[in-house]
Amino acid sequence: MHQPVFDDITVGTSPLGRDTRPGSPEEADAVATAIALLTGPFARVDTSNAYADGRSEEVLGTALAAVRERGERTTAEIVTKVDADPRTGAFDRDRVLRSYEESLARLGLERIGTLHLHDPYSVTTDQAFGPGGAVEGLRELRDAGAVDAIGIAAGPVPLMREYVATGMFDALLTHNRFTLVDRSASVLLEDARRRGMRTYNAAPFGAGILASGATPGATYGYRPAGAALTEWVERAERACAAHGISLRAAALHFSLRSPLVDSTVVGVSSPERLEQLVALRDVVVPDELWVELEGLGTAPSPLSDGEDAA
Repeated sequence: MHQPVFDDITVGTSPLGRDTRPGSPEEADAVATAIALLTGPFARVDTSNAYADGRSEEVLGTALAAVRERGERTTAEIVTKVDADPRTGAFDRDRVLRSYEESLARLGLERIGTLHLHDPYSVTTDQAFGPGGAVEGLRELRDAGAVDAIGIAAGPVPLMREYVATGMFDALLTHNRFTLVDRSASVLLEDARRRGMRTYNAAPFGAGILASGATPGATYGYRPAGAALTEWVERAERACAAHGISLRAAALHFSLRSPLVDSTVVGVSSPERLEQLVALRDVVVPDELWVELEGLGTAPSPLSDGEDAA
């Protein structure tokens, strides 16, 4: 009997393979995690050319080969991203094509379904969309049938809106800006929805406090949470506890229940974390809790719209 495969969560692999060497015990653990993700209950695995300096894709490629060698099938499609040259910062057409080829080689794939332009901060939008720019490279790949869809994946909402407004992209991935405590990507997601784009919402826990709770040193979007946000989260935790729900579950389901989001991207670092994510997805959050959380008012997010959170 086949397990169900869910489309509403994409598992993220940014730390996969970090601090590992080929053939090391640490790599073996990372490959085991990757196999669990590729054969698990979620329909997509998200990676990038630059994650763990390329090791994320390499580990996924090793895992893919192992699954095939065992005569098994994967349940998850791999979504990846092209990145700027790590040495020079170049992010033009030629770099996009090289990044794509590097990803294919690491993953052991012949093509990619969805390919995102990732964090295009080293170039201006004029450069990205101009002749010989990064977007030209992406469109070439799509037109040639090398990829099915091209997307834009970044943080700052104003920048993302510029890219989406061109109508050239099929998908977007936003992070840290559509959560219980930060709704700044709402208009961006609404625009993408009107254009028929597929929407990915990453970091539903804000890369910190919505998973850890209001603990000393808690962060949001890789920044100190601050006293005001910590106090808001404490009140949210009390509201959740009154309904027997964890803050983490509420944070995940905030994204899962939104009509603006097609798939929520959640980082998974071990098979145990994957099991925990499945359990969180199965939690039923009562409607009354959403009303109470909205009643807490706007949370003071530490992110600035003009800055990246990574």
